[in-house]
Amino acid sequence: MISLKQLRYFDAVVRLGHFGKAADACSVTQPALSMQIQSLEADLGTSLLERTPTGVLPTPLGREIAEQARAVLDQVKNISDHAKKVQGTLTGSLYFGVIPSIAPYVLPPLLPLLRQLRPNLDLHIRETQTAQLLEELLDGTLDLLLMALPVNHKDLESLQLFEDRFVLAMPKDHKPSGKIQSDPSLLDKEDLLLLEEGHCMRDQAIELCRLQRSTTLNSFGAASLTTIIQMVTNGMGLTLLPEMSLEVETKNKEIKLLRFDDPQPSRSIGLVWRKTSPRREDFLELGELIRRDQ
Repeated sequence: MISLKQLRYFDAVVRLGHFGKAADACSVTQPALSMQIQSLEADLGTSLLERTPTGVLPTPLGREIAEQARAVLDQVKNISDHAKKVQGTLTGSLYFGVIPSIAPYVLPPLLPLLRQLRPNLDLHIRETQTAQLLEELLDGTLDLLLMALPVNHKDLESLQLFEDRFVLAMPKDHKPSGKIQSDPSLLDKEDLLLLEEGHCMRDQAIELCRLQRSTTLNSFGAASLTTIIQMVTNGMGLTLLPEMSLEVETKNKEIKLLRFDDPQPSRSIGLVWRKTSPRREDFLELGELIRRDQ
């Protein structure tokens, strides 16, 4: 008889295209995972995977069965989520994804608050870039995301929480080459330091400042705002900082902060979840707790 364990392991192999990565994702050894896949193939009387030198690919039938397996796993998760909902809001396991330009500034006050108010919540946090988080939300690995909006996907719902304004950061003794005014295009004349490709905040800064991908942009970028602030402090350029980061990133740093005139450039921060999730009340409550500290 086919088991949920077999379906979970098979789904992981198809999604990740590799037995070792699937075993890590499922927190089992590779031999144990391989044995379950072989058992599934034996139960169905057919091969589901094509083993290649670089990984594995589903056979045509395997691809069809993988889609059905994902639907079954989604239904099982919905049953579990419904049970948690009946028990009360923010209880049980919650798999929560947060982008790196938000996590260090929202999570420190939020986590102790959740521990105090919702001690029965088993929170699992995943911090990575937007595209990866959205993929994991859609495939059911994650329940909820905290990220920059908007997100345009027919299967997802979002809740706007607050606006996070951008501030211009420069070395303490730096004199801008242009006049500080409401138009952020003044940065066309400055060396602008941004997060590396893949971070949504990089794209937002480029769009908000109407910048071209020219020599004024740091083509390498950095993986964290903390690194960028160190670069700014040492005279390597200017950057845009989200307002939520200022208390953490600029404390005791030799930098100067300047605000733009209204309308100040900003990003919209919010929660995103699958429309089919039965835990909407949980997400709304968590959103109110996040708003409390902003």
